[in-house]
Amino acid sequence: MNILLRSLFVFVIFLLTIAGANAQASFSESDTIPTSIIYPKKNPFVTRPNYFQITKKTLPFYLVQRKVNYWKTTASFGINLNQAAFSDNWSSGGVNSIAMTALMNYKSEYKKDAKNLSTEFILQYGKLKNKGQMERKTNDRIFWDNKASLQMSKNWYFFGSLSFESQFDIGYTYFKSKTTGRDTATAISKFMAPGYLTESIGFEYKPVKYFSTRLGTGTARQTFMLDTTLYRNNSKNFGVPRGDKVKNELAFQIVSNLDKDIATNMNLKARYMMFVAYDKLSQIDHRLDATLTAKVNRMVNVTINGTALYDNNSGDGKIQSMQSLALGLVYKLPR
Repeated sequence: MNILLRSLFVFVIFLLTIAGANAQASFSESDTIPTSIIYPKKNPFVTRPNYFQITKKTLPFYLVQRKVNYWKTTASFGINLNQAAFSDNWSSGGVNSIAMTALMNYKSEYKKDAKNLSTEFILQYGKLKNKGQMERKTNDRIFWDNKASLQMSKNWYFFGSLSFESQFDIGYTYFKSKTTGRDTATAISKFMAPGYLTESIGFEYKPVKYFSTRLGTGTARQTFMLDTTLYRNNSKNFGVPRGDKVKNELAFQIVSNLDKDIATNMNLKARYMMFVAYDKLSQIDHRLDATLTAKVNRMVNVTINGTALYDNNSGDGKIQSMQSLALGLVYKLPR
């Protein structure tokens, strides 16, 4: 009996040993993951990317219709005010003064295909008053220029233009009276005395947006002197024969325009005009107007204006010049 129990006990121990070995082998196999499970085998079937196509669709006209504005319009209005005051005992000396200048510049341009229309309107007027002296003008100009052009090639246009120029107020020459020592004024010009109306046709060269030159091969100019008495104080009478109100001339004209931003918040605008009458080729008139504007902030600008003029029909036959520097308020449209 003891022998039987011992044999059974040994058999049970043997079975448990075998079962434990099998369990350990199964746990070892489950902890090891074949690489084929992590990295699947290459797909034997060839795959191709999905392609898409863009097809044109014709939409109804009312879905794509929109309004296009071919006009570009800008306008600026400005006022400059200068003032100086000194006490009676100011040791360095000085004269109390006040000066004001108002200006307006309007420009509108239409461009569509080969057609181009433009108009520019400039108004300037300024006054200066020094203590003990008469009021004097610092600026006085009316200028209106209109042009229509048709593009012939990349840089060349055929154009026709009409321009008008005069002044608002009476212009005086001043001198001191020998008897009283006070200023005496003598009128030498006024509105439409002189006034200029110029019609021109020719060719325009415009290589870039900010520069253009007109060659007015067919130009006619009318010089008006509606006040026929001013010749008494101005012997040349702006080229108009004494007693006449209008003088007609046929001429060749060059007009060059530059309008360019030369630096941040700084713009240079210049206009040069050359005029030579066909019957007086030896007498050539020149005029250069230049304006340099520096923007201080949204409303304040510093402006330097300059004009150089040579006209045999006015002045003493020498180059005339005018220059001004001003700090003022300018309002521009569009903002």
